Order: sequence, then C-alpha cells, then structure tokens
Amino acid sequence: MSPDATPGPEQMTVDTNNLYREETFTDLKVASLRRLTPIKLDGSADPSRKVIILGQTHVMTRAGPVPLDFELDAETLEDAARKFPQAVQAAVTEMIDEARRMQREQASSLIVPGMGGGPNKIQMP
Repeated sequence: MSPDATPGPEQMTVDTNNLYREETFTDLKVASLRRLTPIKLDGSADPSRKVIILGQTHVMTRAGPVPLDFELDAETLEDAARKFPQAVQAAVTEMIDEARRMQREQASSLIVPGMGGGPNKIQMP
C-alpha cells in the first residue's frame, strides 16, 4: 500500500502505545487550546512522553474564515496563552508561503498551445 493510501476498515488498528487524553480550553472569542496528555492503555498518565498543546483559531480571508491549527511550544496553559499570538502569526505566514508555493507550481504546469514545439504545433509560412 502506498503511504498516501487510506487503509481499509480491516487494516485500521488503535496504536495503544500512542494514546493521549484530550482536553479543550477556550476563551469563547478567538482562541482554543487543546492539551494532549500522553496516557498508558489503562488511562494513567505516561510521564515518559511529552504533553502536546495545540492552538486553534480562524483567520478571515476574502474567501471567508479559514481554520488555523498549530502546535504551541509550551509546557503549561499559561505559557501557551502567552505564546498564542506569536504562534498564530507564524502559522499565518506559513499558510501564505504555502499558498504562494502552490500558485507558482500551478502556474509552471500550464501548457500554452503552440508553444514549445511538438506534433500539434501550428506553423506559419
């Protein structure tokens, strides 16, 4: 199976060595924080793995709101809240850079009739 292929239901299994408890926190305005605490199969905390804190928000574009998800390099909720604005800015910059890269790729893949030779090229006398 290729890495991009989605496994069928019979091939889906739970990775019991990579379980997390998820908690969501919000300011009911612009920020959502998700704290993923690593746990063992019995539900107890797994201190051998790092807690992950993710940020979520929406940014307004001409096309409407776009969801933005990003990881915060934070140990606590207080630290995550403090770092949230800078992380949003970095995620927006990354999103814009990715959109520009995709536009360049799209533009470079255009085929213009009559350019570059080939059997279908129209030749003028």
